[in-house]
Amino acid sequence: MARGLRLLSRLGRLQLLFPGPRRDFSASPREPLHVCIVGSGPAGFYTADRMLKGHEGAQVDIIDRLPTPFGLVRSGVAPDHPETKIVVNQFSRVAANGRCSFIGNVTLGRDVSLSELRNTYHVVVLAYGAESDRSLGIPGEDLKGIHSAREFVWWYNGHPDMCNLAPDLKSTDSAVVLGQGNVALDVARILLRCKTELATTDIADYALDALRGSSIRKVYLVGRRGPVQAACTAKELREILGLKNVRVSIKEADLVTSPADEEEMRNSRIQRRVYELLSKAANAHKDSNSNDQKELHFVFFRRPTRFLPSENGSMVGAVQLEKTFLKDNGVTGKQVAVGTGEFEELKCGLVLKSIGYKSLPVQDLPFDENKGIVPNLRGRVLSNDSVERGLYVVGWLKRGPTGIVATNLHCAEETVASILDDDKKGVFTFSSDLKKQGRTGLLEILEQKDVRFVPFSGWEKIDSKEKMAGQLTNKPREKITTWDGLMKAANED
Repeated sequence: MARGLRLLSRLGRLQLLFPGPRRDFSASPREPLHVCIVGSGPAGFYTADRMLKGHEGAQVDIIDRLPTPFGLVRSGVAPDHPETKIVVNQFSRVAANGRCSFIGNVTLGRDVSLSELRNTYHVVVLAYGAESDRSLGIPGEDLKGIHSAREFVWWYNGHPDMCNLAPDLKSTDSAVVLGQGNVALDVARILLRCKTELATTDIADYALDALRGSSIRKVYLVGRRGPVQAACTAKELREILGLKNVRVSIKEADLVTSPADEEEMRNSRIQRRVYELLSKAANAHKDSNSNDQKELHFVFFRRPTRFLPSENGSMVGAVQLEKTFLKDNGVTGKQVAVGTGEFEELKCGLVLKSIGYKSLPVQDLPFDENKGIVPNLRGRVLSNDSVERGLYVVGWLKRGPTGIVATNLHCAEETVASILDDDKKGVFTFSSDLKKQGRTGLLEILEQKDVRFVPFSGWEKIDSKEKMAGQLTNKPREKITTWDGLMKAANED
C-alpha cells in the first residue's frame, strides 16, 4: 500500500515534467495515438516531426540511452563542421511541442523491454542507429593502437562511453586510416588540422590537449579500390585537400583509368567529381616538399590482411597490405577488389578502422545479422515475411549505415507514411480493455524499476552549463564528457 502511494505521489510530480499535450482531445471520438521512438538522433527526430505534423492526435515520446539528445549530430558530426549541427535547432523545436517528450538515460533491453513498449504504445519506432563496428577478422586486430573510427570520433566528440579511450598519439609519427569514406576523411582531417583552428570548436577538451601533443605527421588513407570508387563526397574531399600546411601524395599510376572506370564516372556525377579533385590535387602537390609540412597519403588498390606488432609485441607496428586489382563482379556491374598475392608493409603506430558501423539487435526483434538491419517493408518490421503490427524502423537500423544527416529525412517520411496509412486502415484500433497508456505507462515502468531518466528540461540544464563553460574558452560549448557529470548537471536545481 505504501509503495502504491509513493508511486502515485511520484507520478504526480512527473506530471510537472511532462504536462501532456496542449491540444484538448475530449471532443475526439478516439484515444490519442501513442507513439514511442527509440533513439533521438536525426532519424528519430525527423520521424517525430513528421508524425506530429501528419497526425494531430499523435503523442510522441522519444527515448534514448544517453542523457543527451541528437545522437550523431552531437557525437558523430566533426567539431569543425558547425554548420551541420544547426539542425539541432529544428529538433529542439520538435521537443518543445506539447505533444512530444524526450526521455533520456533509458536503455532499451535494460531499463525497458521491447515487449513492454509494444504493450504500452500503439506505435513503436526503432531509430537507435548503429552503435557497434564491423570487424575485419584478420590476425593482429586486437593489438593496442588499433581503434575503430567510431571510437575515435566518439572520443574527440566527448561521448561518455569513450571519454577514457586515450589513443596514443605521441609514440608514432604515422597513422593508417582504413577506408576512404566521409568518416575516414573526418578522422584524418582531425589528426592533421591546425590545432588553433580546432580550439574554437566544441571538440572535447581532453582530445584537444592530446592532439596538441600529437607527434603524428603522416596519415595514410587506404582503400581497396581506386580513386574512381572512393566512397567520400566531393565536399568532404575538397575540405581535406585544402588543409593548411599539409602535402597531399597520390601516385600517378593510381589515377590511370580503365574503360570500366570511365563508364562508372559517366553514370555518377559524384564519382567523376571526386576523381577530378584527386587528379587536380596530385598535380598541385607534385613539386611540394617542405620539411615542416604534414603529409596526407592516398593509398589505392590495397587491402589489409594482417596487423603486425611493434618491437614490444603488444602495440601495432605495421599493417600488411595486399595489392589489388578491379574486376567486374558479374552481378551488379560494379567493380570489386581482388587480391593479387603481392604484399607490402606500411609502418605505423596508430590504426583507425573506418570500415563501417554495425547495428545491434535487441530481444524479440527480427534482425538480419548479415545485413545488420531489421527486415522491413517501407519501415514496417517484418518477421518471417509477416508484418509486425505497430512496430516500425527508421534510419541506419532500417537501411544500413549509409547517407548523410539529411538522408534520414526521406527515410523518416517513408516510415511515417506507412504508419499513417496503417492508422487509416484501423491497424491500431483496439477494444476498450486494451487501451494503450503511452507516456503514463512508460513512466510507471521506469518508476517501478527506479530508473533515473532525464527529461528535455534536464538536457537544457546540461546545454546551458556547457555553453557557459565554452564562453570562458571562446568555444561554442565545453562538453561534459562523463556519465556522472551529465547526470549531475541534468539534476541540478
